[in-house]
Amino acid sequence: MPKNSKVVKRELDDEVIESVKDLLSNEDSSDDAFKKSELMVHDQEEKDVDVEEGSDVEDERPAWNSKLQYILAQVGFSVGLGNVWRFPYLCQKNGGGAYLVPYLILLLIIGIPLFFLELAVGQRIRRGSIGVWNYISPKLGGIGFASCVVCFFVALYYNVIIGWSLFYFSQSFQHPLPWDQCPLVKNASHTFVEPECEKSSATTYYWYREALNISSSLSESGGLNWKMTICLLAAWVMVCLAMIKGIQSSGKIMYFSSLFPYVVLLCFLIRGLLLNGSVDGIRHMFTPKLEIMLEPKVWREAATQVFFALGLGFGGVIAFSSYNKRDNNCHFDAVLVSFINFFTSVLATLVVFAVLGFKANIINEKCVIQNSERILKLLKMGNLSQDMIPHHINFSSITAEDYSLVYDIIQKVKEEEFDSLGLKSCQIEDELNKAVQGTGLAFIAFTEAMTHFPASPFWSVMFFLMLVNLGLGSMFGTIEGIITPIVDTFKVRKEILTVICCLVAFFIGLIFVQRSGNYFVTMFDDYSATLPLLIVVILENIAVIRIYGIDKFMEDLKDMLGFSPSQYYYYMWKYVSPFVLLCLLVASIVQMGLSPPGYNAWIEDKAMEEFHSYPTWGMIVCISLMVLAILPVPIVFMVRRCNLIDDSSGSLASVSYKRGRIIKEPVNLEGDSASLIHGKSPSEVPSPNFGKNIYRKQTGSPTLDTAPNGRYGIGYLMADMPDMPESDL
Repeated sequence: MPKNSKVVKRELDDEVIESVKDLLSNEDSSDDAFKKSELMVHDQEEKDVDVEEGSDVEDERPAWNSKLQYILAQVGFSVGLGNVWRFPYLCQKNGGGAYLVPYLILLLIIGIPLFFLELAVGQRIRRGSIGVWNYISPKLGGIGFASCVVCFFVALYYNVIIGWSLFYFSQSFQHPLPWDQCPLVKNASHTFVEPECEKSSATTYYWYREALNISSSLSESGGLNWKMTICLLAAWVMVCLAMIKGIQSSGKIMYFSSLFPYVVLLCFLIRGLLLNGSVDGIRHMFTPKLEIMLEPKVWREAATQVFFALGLGFGGVIAFSSYNKRDNNCHFDAVLVSFINFFTSVLATLVVFAVLGFKANIINEKCVIQNSERILKLLKMGNLSQDMIPHHINFSSITAEDYSLVYDIIQKVKEEEFDSLGLKSCQIEDELNKAVQGTGLAFIAFTEAMTHFPASPFWSVMFFLMLVNLGLGSMFGTIEGIITPIVDTFKVRKEILTVICCLVAFFIGLIFVQRSGNYFVTMFDDYSATLPLLIVVILENIAVIRIYGIDKFMEDLKDMLGFSPSQYYYYMWKYVSPFVLLCLLVASIVQMGLSPPGYNAWIEDKAMEEFHSYPTWGMIVCISLMVLAILPVPIVFMVRRCNLIDDSSGSLASVSYKRGRIIKEPVNLEGDSASLIHGKSPSEVPSPNFGKNIYRKQTGSPTLDTAPNGRYGIGYLMADMPDMPESDL
């Protein structure tokens, strides 16, 4: 390489365009102006230097303090509220222990391969979701914007759930718990139980009336619920403070927010196993119903759960992995985090069914007592004969087994008149078969069970603090999926962007803390993420495998990992995963078309839920959520396709500098035969990641110099161009 050559510069309005020859001639020069360009990058032992666009000062991309911190961040993002209140419901609904078989199969087919793909892409290119997909192909840059939009929609309502958990957490520091008994209403003459509570239950009444103060329909706003508004504000303040410094601040919090839920789950499991009836719940969970496992619906729901459990398509996985060193073993990370997620779901399911088994046992005991009293009344009235009751039965202390025996005898003897007697079977299985999920599990069923725990306030505090931490861990990844791509692309200050993002989200989120807010949460949960994320992940798979190239990607993985990944991933990425994702997309569209769009409204007079269809404006909002989430993909494609934003002045082999900093990376223009690396298009160029030095060849060179360790350099190629406008995307 030539040394001690003269530097040729031309400055115009603080902007400098330098040719490849000029830059290469000064690669080892001590010229200060050249050093500021940071094209000459030396690998440091602990920090990876990153070239940032448009920055006036020399910056380095933040990095994780330790591998443990990074793993905890990924675990915290993937393990969320769905592991606690969605997976147990699906397990109960879809064949008990048999549901684990399709879940594991789909985890191996689409879960781990696609999670590995996102980790590898983020680590290789070291950008957020916008920068990653824009780098692979500028026409697919809209994938990153779509991920950001979906993340924003999800963050809006997900933090509302954290706000609900904060409210219950704040109300748990009292004994007895406020949802333990129905409230009493006093009038001039006498005192009576609140009718709405008497018709439902204490925990149900507290959730709908005291916490949400819910209206009877989506159209009936009812104004803001000030208690939930304060809790929502507190939730956003927590997220903002944790994220304001990026991974430097949120990474440290991960040690608590990611590990604390496991402490609580283990405590609940130990406590639950000591409760009467917990074994019945766990036995019910693991009793396989093999016939259900063969139904297509079970596989569709298992695939959907795998997909969302790992946070695929949100951009959070890519954002977190972009702060890794280039030689990090992301394959190990993908397998480890995926199985931690799976075993967390199983652990949470054990806890939930142990507690629900205890709750079912208590309800069953009450049922036996009430129906035994009913039988005694029927005996006194002469409707039943004393001869049909076995002599050893003592109704004052009757067991569930004895009651079941009496019930069967009466049913056989009074076969025709049995229905008019009004007796119930009182089976624990009947109670356990009442599938509950989501808020119904966390804020109604589980809270009711905890009222029967000894020292119930302590367990309530622990449970809702666990929900807050689970929610925050997922929120950190979701917000990172918004902040990191925008900071990487538009070079705004992370602190300012974080504050603005949280403020805007809080004010928009006020629609969720109206009295009708719970219905909007249901709407956003059903329509804002499912289909858009499936489309995003399908496009991600196509972008890497078809446009970037599966063979090139496998070479990059070998370069990063130091070994060739299994050919299993090659076939999964190229054939199996895209096919399964397309099937899942079609099945989700069919399911959405067959299911009437609507929500369950709480009717105060009946003290029960009723299904209501969305009004016309509600349907417009649902459709708009899906369209807005995926709209960036076609918009960016058309903008790039029609060259509405010109990223180059005519050559790929040019790059603009401003104050010694790179303004833009090479872009892909159709018909341009300029070669960056081995004559390949920019979509096949390795990411802007540096080894110990950068090795370059002049444009048109048939080969690319390799570093002493055999790795390819970045290969920026420049030519003397009079001007190059900055990219808007």
